[in-house]
Amino acid sequence: MERFWIKNFGCRASQADGAAIEAGLIAKGLGAARDAAEADLVVLNTCTVTATADDEVRQAVRRIHREHPQARILVTGCYAQRAPQEIAALAGVSLVVGNSHKTCIPDLVAGSMPYHGQIQIGDIFAQRDFLSAPVEDALGDRTRPNLKIQDGCNNRCSFCIIPFVRGRSRSAPRDQVVAQVRRLAGKYREVVLSGINLGRWGRDLDGGGMRLADLLRRLLEETPVERLRLSSVEPMDFSDDLLCLMAESPRIAKHVHAPLQSGSDRVLRRMHRKYRPRHYADRILKARARMPECAVGADVMTGFPGETDDEFEESRAFIESLPFTYLHVFTYSERPGTPAAESAAPVPVQIRKQRTHVLRELSARKNLEFRRAAAGRMLSVVTLEGGLTALSDNYLKVTLAAPREANRIEDVRIGGLAADGVCEAGVLPVHTL
Repeated sequence: MERFWIKNFGCRASQADGAAIEAGLIAKGLGAARDAAEADLVVLNTCTVTATADDEVRQAVRRIHREHPQARILVTGCYAQRAPQEIAALAGVSLVVGNSHKTCIPDLVAGSMPYHGQIQIGDIFAQRDFLSAPVEDALGDRTRPNLKIQDGCNNRCSFCIIPFVRGRSRSAPRDQVVAQVRRLAGKYREVVLSGINLGRWGRDLDGGGMRLADLLRRLLEETPVERLRLSSVEPMDFSDDLLCLMAESPRIAKHVHAPLQSGSDRVLRRMHRKYRPRHYADRILKARARMPECAVGADVMTGFPGETDDEFEESRAFIESLPFTYLHVFTYSERPGTPAAESAAPVPVQIRKQRTHVLRELSARKNLEFRRAAAGRMLSVVTLEGGLTALSDNYLKVTLAAPREANRIEDVRIGGLAADGVCEAGVLPVHTL
């Protein structure tokens, strides 16, 4: 039996694609290997959101070809869609399959393996298939499966390559999502719903009348899932209806993650984002008003082309003013083929990094304040693999006072701070509150 090994790079959507590829290969009679050393075929499912992501893939190809020259290497995913010729030129690569043909991988592999440098790629905007399978060991966590229910993006942010490698926004069918969540709920207490642009789910179905909140209601009514968690949702897709549902249902995690990118009006305009700081603040403040203890996270970019000192300070002050509990701060990285990459006013890399450092320090301070505020409160948590830690409804890592059975939802009282989260009462805290 031919054996394969898959390595996924990047986001939750990529992990879901990898899970679907694995299921397809097994259905064709291939066996899953424990690592690259045991594999006849290595599948690298790539990301291309930054130059660093591309470099990680190239390093992986070289390392695998050097250490396991007998293994055939198939490269797929977003980097493969963006720059197939670049990847095909790497020694050891047998097949490059873009996202446009990712659903065909099991059939391609089951046939005769193509010669070195073979490329299977097409128009990603013609893609209508939806590839996804639940990821039941996402990032090594086997208690909170990730289910991708949306793919692609119709936005055209000037810095982002993703629409050109993922294609148009498309949704998993309602009945499919209900069936998958129902099955997962038989084994897991919490299910994470994800997508490239999750808040757009349903707008391509049934004439565009469906919304994410409609799907959540159906999942709550028709499945026994104890907790649903939303991953990232664009700020203007956090409708009043969605926020009310999140606040009212004890089965939806009190966790709002809304990409910001910048708090400067001028920078947002150059980014071609579809909101202004006042619109973003309105959504966040309404979320906090309805869910006073919810987690509030954001993606923020530093060093976007043309970002002046004043614009960065405007962004920093805006972030300071809002009740964020954590930030994912990214240093701008030029992506070939995007309008921003053609800018004549790049910010020097050293300044980009300095601004990233400033915002990460701000994030750490806000997160510490949020964790301190949890002391003495009862939090609903799902116990994680190993039984020594848990994740709260509002996205705090909790060190437990005594081992628990994994994959259970319990209420715990918070006693103080842990190094990177909080601890249950009975655990010696690492800081004095």
